[in-house]
Amino acid sequence: MSAEEDRRQKSEVRRQKAGWLLVFASLCFTLPVAAQDLAQCQALRKHGDPGETACWQKLSQSANLGLRAEGLWGLRNYLGANDAFRDAVKARDKDANLKVRWGRLFLDPAVPKGPVLDTASDLFQEALMVDKNNAQAMLGLAMVAEEGFEGEAVKLAEKALEADPKLYEARELLARVALEDNNEKKATEEANKAVAISGEALDAMAILATIDWMNDKPAAPPAGQIITTSPWMDRIAKVNPHYGEAFEIAGHFFVINRRYVEGIKYYRKALEVDPTLLSAKNELGVNIMRMGQEDEAFKIMTEVWDGNFRSLETQNTLTLLDSNVTKFDTTKTPTTIIKTRKNETALVLPYLQAELDKINATYEKKYKFKLNVPVQVEAYPAHDDFAVRTMGMPGLGALGVTFNTVVAIDSPTAADPMRKPGSFHWASTLWHEMSHVYVLTMTNSRVPRWFTEGLAVYEETAIYPDWGDRLDHPSIMAIKEKKLLPIAELDRGYIHPTYPEQVFVSYFQGGRVITYIVQKFGYDTVLNMIHDYAANMDTPAVIEKELKMKPEEFDKQFIPWVEAQTKTTVDGFDDWAKRLKALNKMVDSKDWSAVIKEGTAIRDIYADYVEAGSAYEALADAYLAQGDKTKAMAELKRYSDIGGRQPGTLRQLATLQTEAGDKRGAATTLERINWIYLRDDKGHLMLGDLDMDLNNPAGAVREYRAVVAMKPVDAAGAHYKLAKALAATKRNTEAMDEVLSSLEIAPGFRDAQKLLLELNAQDAKK
Repeated sequence: MSAEEDRRQKSEVRRQKAGWLLVFASLCFTLPVAAQDLAQCQALRKHGDPGETACWQKLSQSANLGLRAEGLWGLRNYLGANDAFRDAVKARDKDANLKVRWGRLFLDPAVPKGPVLDTASDLFQEALMVDKNNAQAMLGLAMVAEEGFEGEAVKLAEKALEADPKLYEARELLARVALEDNNEKKATEEANKAVAISGEALDAMAILATIDWMNDKPAAPPAGQIITTSPWMDRIAKVNPHYGEAFEIAGHFFVINRRYVEGIKYYRKALEVDPTLLSAKNELGVNIMRMGQEDEAFKIMTEVWDGNFRSLETQNTLTLLDSNVTKFDTTKTPTTIIKTRKNETALVLPYLQAELDKINATYEKKYKFKLNVPVQVEAYPAHDDFAVRTMGMPGLGALGVTFNTVVAIDSPTAADPMRKPGSFHWASTLWHEMSHVYVLTMTNSRVPRWFTEGLAVYEETAIYPDWGDRLDHPSIMAIKEKKLLPIAELDRGYIHPTYPEQVFVSYFQGGRVITYIVQKFGYDTVLNMIHDYAANMDTPAVIEKELKMKPEEFDKQFIPWVEAQTKTTVDGFDDWAKRLKALNKMVDSKDWSAVIKEGTAIRDIYADYVEAGSAYEALADAYLAQGDKTKAMAELKRYSDIGGRQPGTLRQLATLQTEAGDKRGAATTLERINWIYLRDDKGHLMLGDLDMDLNNPAGAVREYRAVVAMKPVDAAGAHYKLAKALAATKRNTEAMDEVLSSLEIAPGFRDAQKLLLELNAQDAKK
């Protein structure tokens, strides 16, 4: 089988796999197909003419398989359209335009992300093999890239325009990408070019209206309302008075700028204009869910499903909403609402509540701002549930997501293939997301992504230096290869990355930008920038106002600063990587003297490296093998201080510290495990015992409660220890309950019997 035949066979397999996904809503695209009737149907839809239904019905009965597919698509019979397109392509394999139209079917707004995008891409590529200058196929590939927020979308759209300068849909795509990158100037230019090409470039007009609305034009609306008037909307109405997609487009841009409340209102407006627009209704339901309004979200998503809009996002969201009702506890205080899985509330809630209260107290003082509504935090033990909660689909790489005053995170107990113990610092993530809550509230969400993400990254290490992410491999390579973005373009790295790791690099760069500003200009400058963004100033204007320089001058100062800070690691990285690999082979062969010599030599070249196989762990193993616990402890302390997160390794450090008589240091180390992974029963037990030794019975109560909540093998012993700690805090009634629980499990437990007698005697004296 040739490579081409193999590719075609794989393409067909993907198409068949994707076929069952084709129960989704329709959106017609005005594309050239050699049939006058099709052009008529498309024109009727473009202008919102109800006569389109009869037109599509007639087309669906055509003897021409391609036209029949178009008619079935127009009637929202997507499975039938898919089958008809397949048969048509088999009969006319060299018809590039037919392949393009079939590919566009898979780009319908309701198509779930995944295999159908691969199928669409394959079809566009096949069309280009038939006709290498097919602009519509190039546009299709650009649309696939844009669907995945890939930076390649711009190059592909520009290539389509080279092939057909009149292809206004490519200009619309360029405008959309530019606005997603927060580049309003570029978006305006491209949208205007689209309108100049066609007076019916409705999406371009909608983008121009959206840009005005995001800047409170033509006039700032009354509180709680949105702007819906615009000269552009007047022009749209003349073409199609039922074009709800215009408001749907506005909803999209308000949402990606974290202006969720306004975005929701634009989706509602879209449905007022066109009640049949299920894609807008689906987005409305998803975003209402994001805001924590689950009852209304469930109702809306059920209506979407019943309306035959059955994407995987819709299905996943409904399933999650249904399970949340029965499987989650809700705990409220005047300032917080915490949702935890019922089977882990006893373990998770005390830690989440304590950390959340600390965060509120710290940020209220630091940002000089008090939230006027409770913040809601939802903790998901299953990462895919968290991903569906935030994006509608599993597979999200993030750890937490903020929707105004609603925060969703992986639970402190989360451990699955995506989140192994030690890979997720839940407390750091919570501080990160809560920074978003404050900054988004203070600015009414009028803040660029780079700033709020950069500030949140900064805040992670501001609370404890060992928190937050370390200098990673992608960031090292970006610095080495001069890939850091100019400050005025930094949002692009988050939204449309041009290489796979650019999102991670952008988080690193954003955090370092804020660190640089704090060090050189002071933290009050950061607060001033927050208020500037709240006044709807853009980044260049804010930089000039607060830092007294142009963005280009800032770049000239900032990038050398980063390069100087990271020079040792960047310059020595390649050599370090080779030597670390050799070091771990020495560990495997137990050549401890060589490990100590080489480990000491390379450790500080890349001091931030605390992942598996780090020099710190290798050196600790070597020193322990030679019986030098003091040096082993020193290496593990370095590992911990820099940000090492493996619970077992930290527990090893705590054990060495305890043996050395440093019980307070051991307790501090074990507290770090609690911020990383709560389902570590050995760590909780060790910390509880240390707290008792350090005369901190209140801390011991929390730790022993955690042990009990995990249903340990020695349940009687856990209840007894909890009873002892409670008694030490004079909570005799609770202590009595725990000691009785211990004796129910082990009636002959003498220590528990003795404690019961002591508690009874104390009660008798009252």
